[in-house]
Amino acid sequence: MMLNNEVIDLRSALELLQSIDGQLVETNVEVDPMGELSGVYRHVGAGGTVMRPTQEGPAMIFNNIKGHPGARVAIGLLASRKRVGYLLGCEPEKLGFLLKDSVNNPIKPVVIPNEKAKCQEVKYYATDENFDIRKLVPAPTNTLEDAGPYITLGMCYASHPETGESDVTIHRMCFQSKDEISIFLQPGARHIGYFRELAEAKGEPLPISISIGVDPAIEIASCFEAPTTPLGYDELQAAGAIRNKPVELVQCLTINEKAIANAEYVIEGEILPGKRIREDIHSNTGKAMPEFPGYCGPVNPELPIIKVKAVTTRKNPIMQTCIGPSEEHVSMAGIPTEASILTMVDKAMPGKLLNVYCASSGGGKYIAVMQFKKSVPSDEGRQRQAALLAFSAFAELKHVFLVDEDVDPFDMKDVMWAMTTRFQADLDVITIPGVQCHPLDPSNQPEYSPHIRARGVACKAIFDCTIPFDQKNRFERAKFMDVDPAHWLPDMFK
Repeated sequence: MMLNNEVIDLRSALELLQSIDGQLVETNVEVDPMGELSGVYRHVGAGGTVMRPTQEGPAMIFNNIKGHPGARVAIGLLASRKRVGYLLGCEPEKLGFLLKDSVNNPIKPVVIPNEKAKCQEVKYYATDENFDIRKLVPAPTNTLEDAGPYITLGMCYASHPETGESDVTIHRMCFQSKDEISIFLQPGARHIGYFRELAEAKGEPLPISISIGVDPAIEIASCFEAPTTPLGYDELQAAGAIRNKPVELVQCLTINEKAIANAEYVIEGEILPGKRIREDIHSNTGKAMPEFPGYCGPVNPELPIIKVKAVTTRKNPIMQTCIGPSEEHVSMAGIPTEASILTMVDKAMPGKLLNVYCASSGGGKYIAVMQFKKSVPSDEGRQRQAALLAFSAFAELKHVFLVDEDVDPFDMKDVMWAMTTRFQADLDVITIPGVQCHPLDPSNQPEYSPHIRARGVACKAIFDCTIPFDQKNRFERAKFMDVDPAHWLPDMFK
């Protein structure tokens, strides 16, 4: 794997991928950002829960964007766990452990002078004649039914109105006019939503910066959630720990907030108090955009509005985007969740949880495969307690699959093999009805079953595919000779 310090921003990340065979492609053929760009990448490398046919493939740069002369769009940087490993300098199977350690060894961000901030090389102000974010920022739509162009990889940075504690996270944001953006803040799920509520209670706007096109370590770290990163924990500290150097911030030009200094684009604005907008006011489709479960998210009738004050960019900026249900979401949401589950279970039963994989089929949020080691007879049953710990902390988890140490948790075919040969439904399914799940799962709705009381209040399940400790000798896998295949196939295994 590469050294962490070789990647410091989006451009160095792209340079690294360019140097690795099969990890980055680009095209000069014109592409329409309205549906077509995502349609192309769906076939190239989206993966995840995207409608088939799709696949895991290289990241991609589009160099010719219709309606945006000179603009470029990068997509899919994180749409492969192997590629995330390259970008973070870590073996793919150990990424959860890397992030676990990064949270526990935070490095605070630093503020650099404005004149040194690459994100402010070019400046556009909302007071300028003909200012229009829709022309300045080449944000695509995922589908022709989207409510509008969306920023899907914007690092939102805002601060507690009273304490000044800051938070970075990713939200669904749709362009609504030349200087207005709607932002979806799931109630009770993100700290910036809480900051907005505090500011609005006082009748004040909340300053917010949106940094687009940044170091992938920041994109991954920004997806940590409570209780791993509680209120007051700035996730940029974890990104700093991944790189072993502080993230550089810069003071915004028009608002009292900071932004990521080497971002490709920064949008400066304020979330207005008491003002709302219907998300699909221009498209009237009733749909927002494709979300990670693989379905189009329902439109929100009332969303807060960001009033844009300025847009600053690097010279020749590169827009970065992702497809909502792609493997890229799995990487960003799933790996921090893996780290969080590892941390929590290890505190309760050290050394028993060997690894965790938040699988693609769950969008990185709904499914966790937990590899558990039973060493002594008294370990029997503790694997189910470990699953309960994961559920108690992460409401979005729906299914946990428990497997033994001889099962590869990152290979869902191997997991299904364990479920077929080491599992009996009447004995090994544990259901937990009537608990908080994720509202974007269409099966978690009252329309699906009269037993579901409210949207998102549904049933979780544990699938215990581990061998009963007293029967381990009955379930030994066939033992093959351990050889180095590179001796026979050097090109395949180099």
